[in-house]
Amino acid sequence: MKYVYPACFYKEEDGRYTVDVPDFGLSTFGDDLPDAMFMASDAIAGRVSLAFAEGEPLPEPSSISDIAPDDPSGFTSMVCADMDIWSVANSDRSVKKTLTIPSWLNAAAERQNINFSATLKDALMRALA
Repeated sequence: MKYVYPACFYKEEDGRYTVDVPDFGLSTFGDDLPDAMFMASDAIAGRVSLAFAEGEPLPEPSSISDIAPDDPSGFTSMVCADMDIWSVANSDRSVKKTLTIPSWLNAAAERQNINFSATLKDALMRALA
């Protein structure tokens, strides 16, 4: 499911962009315009997800013609939040993986009652840090 809301973009002196999403009262920023667009989409998707989780209704998207930037150098654009993509990227759902280890290591770990899933998860988190 996709949700589209207007957002106001403001270029800062350092080249970054500040983004306001008035329908949600959200603000975010990006290092450049593509990053700001992504961050606005991510912020909207996060807020939509929270509303779903808490059973809150979503605001009707304002018309782009009704949303004007506070600063004349800013601009307004519609931003799409793709909940299917966002949900996959932000899901804590577990996935089953098969791995191969030497039998001696398996036996030693089982004798120590080591949780293989937790150990692999911890190791992967350290490797990605």
